[in-house]
This record gives sequence, structure tokens and C-alpha cells, in this order.
Amino acid sequence: MPRTLAEERIPARMPTAVYERLAEAAQLVGATLNQFLVQSALEKADAIIERERVVSLSKAAAETVFSLIENPPEPNERLRSAALKHKEAFQCSK
Repeated sequence: MPRTLAEERIPARMPTAVYERLAEAAQLVGATLNQFLVQSALEKADAIIERERVVSLSKAAAETVFSLIENPPEPNERLRSAALKHKEAFQCSK
């Protein structure tokens, strides 16, 4: 029988010193150890996912990107050739 999300478990073994430190931190914020671990892991996961999905640009780089979007250069021969091959391969009507 498949488990529901509320039933998923992640067992973790750790040194006693680590356990005690985590338990103390959980107590300080008024959470159970389980709540503290889940919330901490979720915050870390969110930070990693955002870091991997978001592209940060300097102001100058962003201006360059937006300028190229608004004023794209003329296609060169390699791009025209690639577009023609794509059109032939997929029989595009455009």
C-alpha cells in the first residue's frame, strides 16, 4: 500500500552531540525535533532550488540581454542554415 505524504519518513542516525545540538535548537524555537528538522531541511531545499533556478545578472549584463531581446542582430549564415535544416526536418510551414 503506497504511503501518503504525511506518512513518509526519513530515518537519520547522528552522533549524540549533533542530536543534542539539534534538540536544543528545536527547544529554543518552541518546536519538536521533528518539526525543527523538517522546517530546516525545507528551508535549505528551497534555498538550493532557488539558487539553481534563478539567474542573477549585473545591471550591465541585464541591460545587454534586454537590448539583444529588443534589438536582435541579423541572423548569420550558420543560423539561417540551422533554421532551414529545422524547417526541412520538421516540415514546418513557416
